[in-house]
Amino acid sequence: QVQFVESGGGLVQAGGSLRLSCAASGSIVSIPVIGWYRQAPGNQRELISSVSSGGRINYVDSVKGRFTISRDNAKNTVYLQMNSLKPEDTAVYYCNGVPRNNAFWGQGTQVTVSS
Repeated sequence: QVQFVESGGGLVQAGGSLRLSCAASGSIVSIPVIGWYRQAPGNQRELISSVSSGGRINYVDSVKGRFTISRDNAKNTVYLQMNSLKPEDTAVYYCNGVPRNNAFWGQGTQVTVSS
């Protein structure tokens, strides 16, 4: 059973960049679509971007043009490059399959963007 471990978060000023990594404990080849989710305080966890094994990519409007998702099946890792960060991007970021599988959740990585 795959377990995801997210890393790369931190504190950054508005306009800055971070690169998140999501390393899987097993092969991600069998997971057709993997997504990055985030959960801000008081909000539900939301899917913000996804990438299929075939390379199809989706973003929610709030991150489109600023975030870039990619996956490396050979390294069993999914990345999220986040540029032009805004205070409203502050959240805990997670990765999981799409649709989500509750058994896959990791601890997430905290991203805090100061104004």
